[in-house]
Amino acid sequence: MNHPSPVSPLQALRKDWFFWTLLLLLVGLTAVAPAKVSGYPALVDWPTIATLAGLLVLTKGVELSGYLHHLGERLLVLMPTERALALFLVLATALLSMLLTNDVALFVVVPLTVSLRIAVAAPLPITRLIIFEALAANAGSALTPIGNPQNLFLWQQSQLPFHSFVVALLPLFLLLMVPLLVLSAAAFSSRALQIHQLVALPPVRRHLLWLSLALYLPFLILTELHHAPAALLVLLAIFLLGFRKVLARVDWGLILVFVLMFIDLRLLAQLDLVRDVIGNIGLAQPQRLYLAGIAASQLISNVPAAILLAEYTRDWRLTAYAVNVGGFGFMLGSLANIIALRMTHQRSAWLVFHLYSLPFLLVTGGLVYLWLFVW
Repeated sequence: MNHPSPVSPLQALRKDWFFWTLLLLLVGLTAVAPAKVSGYPALVDWPTIATLAGLLVLTKGVELSGYLHHLGERLLVLMPTERALALFLVLATALLSMLLTNDVALFVVVPLTVSLRIAVAAPLPITRLIIFEALAANAGSALTPIGNPQNLFLWQQSQLPFHSFVVALLPLFLLLMVPLLVLSAAAFSSRALQIHQLVALPPVRRHLLWLSLALYLPFLILTELHHAPAALLVLLAIFLLGFRKVLARVDWGLILVFVLMFIDLRLLAQLDLVRDVIGNIGLAQPQRLYLAGIAASQLISNVPAAILLAEYTRDWRLTAYAVNVGGFGFMLGSLANIIALRMTHQRSAWLVFHLYSLPFLLVTGGLVYLWLFVW
């Protein structure tokens, strides 16, 4: 089996057009209001950045341990067809996203999927699998209060018990997952997954594997207790002492992209023009609130959209439906989309993603609209 040569974070960032777009946008916004530069650090949600950085380190540790390559080979042996493998990965991603948030689910499943590049009778559509995992992360995370950041925010706004929130979002989850499973079955072939030859894989680095796994739960607990920056510092110190090569292979460019996103999107949300447009939409009308939530998510991502709309409406349930549907469509609709697409390391992935995600938004957005306002 031939493994692709690893791309350094600097090389990846240099070719990352999304990063350069965000950077140019920041330059333009700074030129418009240079007095706001001193307030840029306050626009960044640093606990979120620290959590993301820690998860990148831990998942890179699991990936470099070599275990995912062995697990991937076993999956190919157990799954009879390409379609069965795709449905398994979609369901696994959706389930993990309900319990561990959509970004953590992708940090687990996408590296596993990439590791499936082993000798088979025909190449696997790895990029397409990752795209469907991104869709599954958005659909699965819509069910629970802890599935994604926008749900967590709206759950706190609603003051509902955990189970009541889940019941309220259950119809949305079904209207997203059922079409996704149908689309997954249609997008992947029934070709048998026959291993061309059993590849001699390198041994698993068990110390790195168990260390990375053992640190997951404490790190997540500390982030839930609002100690993400301190937890990240401890994590970095541990890997710096024992596994420096892991830190060297982490996609630090993704951290920079998220920092730029926080600054750019929040600067845009502060513009009087943006606030005037939202204020004049007439969000007291439910249909307009629903459509505005989807549209705003396409422009500034669904988490900032949820926070922005909460300033104009107390209808948390309809807002949740709108911004979770808005996670589909353009890649900016959900930060999970960006995480997954960056991990493909394929330029064509951005185009292929929209070929599936935009029609999926139209179909599911229409179904949810009918459920809310017609049926």
